[in-house]
Amino acid sequence: MSERQVGRVVSVDNFRVFIRLDDDLTSSYKSGFKGLYEVARINSYLIIPVGADRIVALITRVKMQEEAEFDTDKHSITLPSSARYVTATMLGTIEHGDKSDRFIQGVYNFPVLGNPVWYVTEEDLNRIFDYKPDDTDINYQEDFYLPIGKSPAFPDYDVKVCPDQLFVKHAAILGNTGSGKSCTLASILHSLFDYQYPPDKGKKEKRYLRNAHFIIFDTNGEYKSAFIDKEERSGKDELFHRINALHIDEKGLKVPYWFMNWDDFDYLFDPGPGTQAPILKRAIGLGKNNIQSSQAGIIDQVQESTLNEIINVTCGDEGWKFEAKRNKNKSYDANNEIIQLSTLLANYDNQILKDIAKYLSILGKEKLSLEEKSSSIRMIKSLYSGYRETIASQNIVNDKNIDLPTWFEYQKLITQFIDAAIDEHEGSNSKLSEYVSTLRLRLEGFLSDSRIAEPLLLNSKEEFDNSLSSFLSFIIGDIYRYFVGKDQETDAFDPFMSYYSSSKCKKETDITKVSQLTILDLSLISYDVLENIVGLLGRLIIEFVSHFKPDDRGKYPIVLILEEAQNYIPEKNRKEKESIAKRVFERIAREGRKYGISLIVSSQRPSELSKTVLSQCNSFIVHRLQNPDDQKYVRGLVSSANSDILDQLPLLPQQHAIIMGDCVRTAVQVKINTVSPKPNSNNPHFVEKWLNENNDFPDYKKVCDDWQKGIKEGDNKDDK
Repeated sequence: MSERQVGRVVSVDNFRVFIRLDDDLTSSYKSGFKGLYEVARINSYLIIPVGADRIVALITRVKMQEEAEFDTDKHSITLPSSARYVTATMLGTIEHGDKSDRFIQGVYNFPVLGNPVWYVTEEDLNRIFDYKPDDTDINYQEDFYLPIGKSPAFPDYDVKVCPDQLFVKHAAILGNTGSGKSCTLASILHSLFDYQYPPDKGKKEKRYLRNAHFIIFDTNGEYKSAFIDKEERSGKDELFHRINALHIDEKGLKVPYWFMNWDDFDYLFDPGPGTQAPILKRAIGLGKNNIQSSQAGIIDQVQESTLNEIINVTCGDEGWKFEAKRNKNKSYDANNEIIQLSTLLANYDNQILKDIAKYLSILGKEKLSLEEKSSSIRMIKSLYSGYRETIASQNIVNDKNIDLPTWFEYQKLITQFIDAAIDEHEGSNSKLSEYVSTLRLRLEGFLSDSRIAEPLLLNSKEEFDNSLSSFLSFIIGDIYRYFVGKDQETDAFDPFMSYYSSSKCKKETDITKVSQLTILDLSLISYDVLENIVGLLGRLIIEFVSHFKPDDRGKYPIVLILEEAQNYIPEKNRKEKESIAKRVFERIAREGRKYGISLIVSSQRPSELSKTVLSQCNSFIVHRLQNPDDQKYVRGLVSSANSDILDQLPLLPQQHAIIMGDCVRTAVQVKINTVSPKPNSNNPHFVEKWLNENNDFPDYKKVCDDWQKGIKEGDNKDDK
């Protein structure tokens, strides 16, 4: 194989090798049996034979150096001659096998000094780029078969990824604004859904994805045009029909507040840790206990507390009469709370409670003798003791159910349950109401702020049937086939089913099919609740799949795509408390793989992202990065063997990226396939618009009026 030799190894430095090109090689090419072969071009390859194997090295540096030569007698010096040197990074090994050779990442048998170096042939490139005939069976877990772009150094070869490796182990798409991140993601998804997979055994027709689930957290409102808008499809109707994307804008995105756990409430309402937080936590517990107690047919803790006060009061004390003391907002808010409690207990389907209600009715009369008072209280106490014994096993403890996604009325949290929580503690501190007043104002402010109240459904007066299952099937894209396809009844007030069945949604989506891609448009969601909503969505999805039976885990893979992730999973917290979304997605990054939940994190500032999330990513698609901090941070995330190729980051043109990690056979620069239609992330045409002489100005009044009404331009165009 001496005819393939282009030089020899002069130095080996761990993963880096230095090569002196042969003196008779006067250009960057060498002639071979099948044509000319490149030997000294950046991003090209060289082959270093070691035994029966061949090491593949990526050229990262080429230089010419003049060297003076001494005569043998060392008394004279000849004129200097030029020698050419190449620095290359060893990427992997083409192993020699009995049946065929295969390329693997890594080097286990290093070259020695003077080792010959060969140019790369078509056969080598076929191994590196994993070329296989179309009828070859695919190992979905190991093979690299999905083409996503071209190699700039070898334009005849597709750069292919292994989708399982890309999605299972988390991935990051990084790069400056305008470098092509959104188009890269859209291009990969288009390729994934457009790829023709081999047919089932015994069948001839090739297959497409039919049951995938991707959820895009779209903070800039970019992706609808890439997957839904008909005028942008450019002949891709068949592909779009397969994807059947569901676009949920700010009018359809409703995340019920009662799905929040204590951490969510604590982060959103930000109560003071000393007094406000314990009161709020207790009040939420009372609210959820009130509903669950009613469903279980037992009295709630507020009613129980009032009943205990009546039983334990001194008979001669007129305080037992409860003459509307302390507050204006209690549920038993009348001149006589005993009568109000009697009325409530009489409505329960429990004979003991009905008997207690009868004696409370007697006790609440205006004129009673001391003996009548004592007799009624004794009977109530006896009946209540018996009641406690019968429902001991059913009693719901609010400390255990506060994190369950069960409904309670938000307005009663402000007007009733906070007061009840204060009453429980008032014996030790009579100023609690004053301390909690700012929290109450904050809760009322959220209720009156439509940017927060509408997406969180704070004005909901009652829960609709199957709210949790309806919500999750809506977000994941299965609502039609699960609820309607199984002939399950849905509540008329279900906002998710109503939105999915609306004329607008029907025009965009085939509601008879699975939506394999859900686009959550967060562009108009208030920044005050963005972290809460994103974190809540992520937590509900991971907890949903974690409640599957152990044998079913991983059978329902879901990919969460986090656009502009630095906005809600930052490394440095914007509040004193740790970001609730960061906490959730760090958990998904660590534990999601075993449940079938994967992350694709997209960001223009990787140095500001959660280190935990990025450290769990095993594949990286890196576009142009010019910030030195970001470059340094990315270098620390990936293998040091890729450090040389990362020197190209500041110079990468748009649409080009460096792909590293488990999803590709080896680190490589790639020109991503052009996506059509594109996400709505094109650069505005400044000079072209400035040259326009027409009065092309916005309708200020309409835009501002819609803004004040919470309407986004174009919201109603499909309904006209």
